[in-house]
Amino acid sequence: MTRVLVLNGPNLGRLGVREPDVYGTTTLGDLAALCRDTGRRLDLAVEVRQTDDEAEMLRWVHEAADERVPIVLNPAAFTHYSYSLRDALAQRTAPLIEVHISNPAAREEFRHTSVVAGVATGTIAGFGMMSYVLALQAVAELVAEGQAAD
Repeated sequence: MTRVLVLNGPNLGRLGVREPDVYGTTTLGDLAALCRDTGRRLDLAVEVRQTDDEAEMLRWVHEAADERVPIVLNPAAFTHYSYSLRDALAQRTAPLIEVHISNPAAREEFRHTSVVAGVATGTIAGFGMMSYVLALQAVAELVAEGQAAD
């Protein structure tokens, strides 16, 4: 079974109460259960984490690179400005799928730029919690094809 880290950035611990008109009413706990259940169906051992701390996120990304673990990442606000996260992600050794619950391109202009997209295998955005399911499906396919950090 392939281990996958599902990493979530700042404010995603507030899912369910934070701007439900944008992010829905699903909680982080609900999202974690969805990801783990999806992972089981895809033969993936999914571990879901959330942090508001950029340094902690960097440690997790380094861990994944060192252990060749695929990442599904919702960088949240880090998406738009965290060059340290981008540099850490550039060291990846396994697939990296950037996910967003909403569609950043359809929101405020400052959300239109992702500094991490250029080092990701791909980006899935705008499908609500289904973005995570689609990302895990992509990871499963990439792992089955034997792709590493393409």
